[in-house]
Amino acid sequence: MANKKETWKEGMYGDEVREKILEFAEEGWDSIPEDERDMWFSRFKFWGVFHQRSGQESYFMMRLANTNGVLEPGQLRAIGEVAREYAAGPVANPEFGDAWIDLTTRQSVQLHWLKLEDIPEIWEKLESVGVTSRSAGGDTMRNISGCPVAGRDKREFVDSQSVLDEIKTKLRDDDDLANMPRKFNISVTGCREGCAQDSINGIGLEPAEKTVAGEQVRGFNVRVGGGLGGREPRRARSLDVFVEPDNAYDVVRGFVELYFEHGNRENRQKNRSRFFVDERGAEEIRELLQKKYVDFELRTAGEDLREEYTYNAGKSSDAGKHDHVGVHEQKDGDYYVGLSVPIGRLTAEETIELADLADEHGSGAVRLTRRQNPLIMDVPEGELDALLDADLLDTHSPDPSVFTRGAMACTGTEFCSLALTETKARMAATLRWLRENVTLPDDVEQIKMHYSGCTADCGQAMTADIGFQGMRARKDGRMVEALDVGVGGGVGPEPSFVEWVRQRVPADEVPGLLKNLLEGFAAGRESGQTFRQWVEATGTEAIIELAEPEETDYEDPCLHDAKQSWYPFADGEGPAPTAADGTPIATESDD
Repeated sequence: MANKKETWKEGMYGDEVREKILEFAEEGWDSIPEDERDMWFSRFKFWGVFHQRSGQESYFMMRLANTNGVLEPGQLRAIGEVAREYAAGPVANPEFGDAWIDLTTRQSVQLHWLKLEDIPEIWEKLESVGVTSRSAGGDTMRNISGCPVAGRDKREFVDSQSVLDEIKTKLRDDDDLANMPRKFNISVTGCREGCAQDSINGIGLEPAEKTVAGEQVRGFNVRVGGGLGGREPRRARSLDVFVEPDNAYDVVRGFVELYFEHGNRENRQKNRSRFFVDERGAEEIRELLQKKYVDFELRTAGEDLREEYTYNAGKSSDAGKHDHVGVHEQKDGDYYVGLSVPIGRLTAEETIELADLADEHGSGAVRLTRRQNPLIMDVPEGELDALLDADLLDTHSPDPSVFTRGAMACTGTEFCSLALTETKARMAATLRWLRENVTLPDDVEQIKMHYSGCTADCGQAMTADIGFQGMRARKDGRMVEALDVGVGGGVGPEPSFVEWVRQRVPADEVPGLLKNLLEGFAAGRESGQTFRQWVEATGTEAIIELAEPEETDYEDPCLHDAKQSWYPFADGEGPAPTAADGTPIATESDD
């Protein structure tokens, strides 16, 4: 028997949902029947429209979709202008103010505090420059990730952009495959660093080489069944398949169709593609692909480049890029400049300013990374100094502190109904405290700290040097926000997930824990040793002793259970639901 959400999707899903959103937008929030809201909100997600959490009724988040993080000239500006005009909420965030965008770990953008009535105008403005929210949420193929500098990378092994574009236009845009058993992630990378993180995707193509008919051919090996969440992460497993760029799309489509037709649609706790691969096994899946879903002979895997992977791999920076922050030469002689945006949040004005800089000093193109950072593309050498002198780069630097550079965070209780803790403001406060109170050796260039507000792990805490997942605990007789703390995660040649060393640490004691742990690292590491290497060499028991929670002068922005408030940084009753002009609907009815 299909579960409730499958029944909802059978009634309506995919592109036809758009017309209902437009209809509800014209008539207003109250036109959505109260007893049907869960159903409609579930369907809305296909078009990237997410209702925000309890207490924020009538306010929505919109997630955008831009394959491989590519934003063409004019697109980032339109996003910033939409944020400035439509994304101002009823209360400001103490760290970030009002009207901003969030960069995501799938190389895209989220907008918050949107009114349903404004969605048509927002779509019109975004779509006029080629930006869409279609298939950005729900049980769909999500934003396709890849190397953000595909086609520009000086050390690129194989150009993957044409493959990414083909998957987007032929597969992800196919409404017949819109209703997947669960969300499904695709990655394609031809770079040597592994920055698309193929190991944590439903299907990932990784660069490889194989002798075919006596000639060395470059293409991709295929992995399936990777993913995070629920404290049940999986590394993607090899299908023992090599594909050339010309038939890469067919293999990806074949696996998508296989999962679409045979994936579990009854138990939503066990129906992601990683569990499908657990159940079937890579060998059986390969056989099914060959038998029914592709019409050419599958070649066995070629020689991969995984040993060269350095992106969030815990290797020394001498081995290669561990992110895209900094100034990097492109293969055409121009440069791209990666800015560090801690926790992935830009104000609307900063977003527009970034678009201005991209136009003035580059081609206008901007690309987004899986580490929530933007890249200004195609900057001639003669423009570099002027770009690097821009005021915006004082705030979002291409040469940031080690703590700022490594930080990521999910949405948290600010807007997410699943999260147990606030994330972004807390991470910002923690980074500031660490910069002021912890000194690391000059050769330590990376400490990857990722914060997820719950075990769904949208912030990818499982793949961090130091990972945090939101919990709750009691302290001094009161409920407080707390964190589980893990160490030793990362992707790369040998992906590993964090080992949890402390559980339910009150949030105001976490900075002290980090200080104790990082000072232990600084004192005990060998010269040149990265944090992940030190964790592997030191062992769990010793790290648990070092990672001692401690109260300090750090002041937490919302220690006492923000999940129970309508907004973590607001007192009293919230204004929701409100009409299109922000007037509380209850007030209107009383009149």
